[in-house]
Amino acid sequence: MKRQKVRFLPAESLKHRFDVFGHFYSVIVAPKRVIECRSVLEIVHSESAPLLAASLAHRTPDAVLIMMNPGSSRPMTAIDNRIQRRAMHRLPVSLVPAKPDTTQYQIMRLMHFCEWKHVRILNLSDLRCSRSNEFFRQFRELETETAYEEHSIFAPQRQEELAQKLVGNVPVIRAWGVSPHLNPLIDRSLRGRPETTADKGLLKAGTTNKFLHPLPSLQSQKRAWLNRMVEQCRG
Repeated sequence: MKRQKVRFLPAESLKHRFDVFGHFYSVIVAPKRVIECRSVLEIVHSESAPLLAASLAHRTPDAVLIMMNPGSSRPMTAIDNRIQRRAMHRLPVSLVPAKPDTTQYQIMRLMHFCEWKHVRILNLSDLRCSRSNEFFRQFRELETETAYEEHSIFAPQRQEELAQKLVGNVPVIRAWGVSPHLNPLIDRSLRGRPETTADKGLLKAGTTNKFLHPLPSLQSQKRAWLNRMVEQCRG
């Protein structure tokens, strides 16, 4: 592959090159408790989007990224995907246009320099929550008070769904972050899909399962993640 200089492309440029689609849903986990979720995000090059949009959920992407949770991701159209917790396995994937966030723009930069047309994003948890500390509290509370593990696609109850999303022999990039609060979810993900030698990601020094998130706080760190990840994926 011809080497390109890795530049930090601005979001304004990226939003015209890529389209984003997600599967959003709501789960009634208790009589007066509903959680807002997203199970998968598909990022596709705009030139290919009109041809692929209808079949994205069933296609083999160029790469799969596993991150922490959907954050502030939200649909750009109205949706009606509210289900009871027991019906989770019967919910079909219905992709709708999604509003990109800053993390997804970073993934688009990686796609651009790796010449990928389609990337799939999964998360340790489907819970849509933009604040990390609030997310940690929510998932612990869900699991201890309502025994609801299915917010994670790596839960045993969702093995079939996970197998459908991790199709083909494609790179799987681990980028879920380094917080110790994630340990229960990381352990579950590794049980649901053991790490292989083909997996990629930037491991934090001194750890065995903490992979750097694509969008750290400092701009210099954002550039460093992009450069190192491009080199790893090209290699």
